[in-house]
Amino acid sequence: MQMHIADRSPQELWVCHLGTVPYRDALAIQEQIRARRQADELPDTLLTLEHPPVYTRGRRSGAEDLPFGEGFYRAKGIDVASTDRGGRLTYHGPGQLVGYPIMRIDDVHRHLRTMEDAIIAALAGAGVHARSRHAEGIDYTGVWVHDRKIASIGVHVSRGVTTHGFAVNVHNDLEPFSWVLACGLPDVSMTSLARESAGECRPISDRSLSCFRRRAAYAFCQAHGRRQRLVSAQRLGIDTTNAARRATERAPIKTIPSLYAEPVPA
Repeated sequence: MQMHIADRSPQELWVCHLGTVPYRDALAIQEQIRARRQADELPDTLLTLEHPPVYTRGRRSGAEDLPFGEGFYRAKGIDVASTDRGGRLTYHGPGQLVGYPIMRIDDVHRHLRTMEDAIIAALAGAGVHARSRHAEGIDYTGVWVHDRKIASIGVHVSRGVTTHGFAVNVHNDLEPFSWVLACGLPDVSMTSLARESAGECRPISDRSLSCFRRRAAYAFCQAHGRRQRLVSAQRLGIDTTNAARRATERAPIKTIPSLYAEPVPA
């Protein structure tokens, strides 16, 4: 009887960093890895990456989440994509850590809470105290610093295997959040690790995306009680060559003065 990779590595959680990947390419990659996980050809896997600017709409998103219409956002260099994940609308962009756990689970609520715990632990290691607010309702899923949101979470489960996951604001531009109804919360204030760390005497490397990515991947594996194994995209059968080229072709965001700009916390 042939033994699958997943059978040989039940205590391992594979972690693969993909760099910058256009959102639609990342959807295709997730579908590919999910199919192999469902067939037990791969163990549970965490993909970490960045996206060029894009708004993503979850299953509960409505037209009110994009108040200026899709054309307005696309003219500013921000793509708009619909997805099968839970939740409402959010923004992804350079400087934000995105994590896609493709895992076999039996309890989606426990999966969400474990992700929150892992992000909270990673932020604590970076000197930022954060918390979960899931008890306040479904729209508050994610991670918060006081009443400011620093990480968004949304998942999809198919035949017991998850796709999509989390996005942590590290040093990305927060202004695009102010142009939409982010997370379905009219008064939400978004923040980032860089903003929360501003003015503190800490080496800049501690706030860098690559440093936080490693910290978050480790915390994610710890939260699941698993041993981290770093693997390459090639080991997973992923070709990122074309994805990387398309990612560099994205135009920069065109900023405009906004009456809805987010205030800087004191």
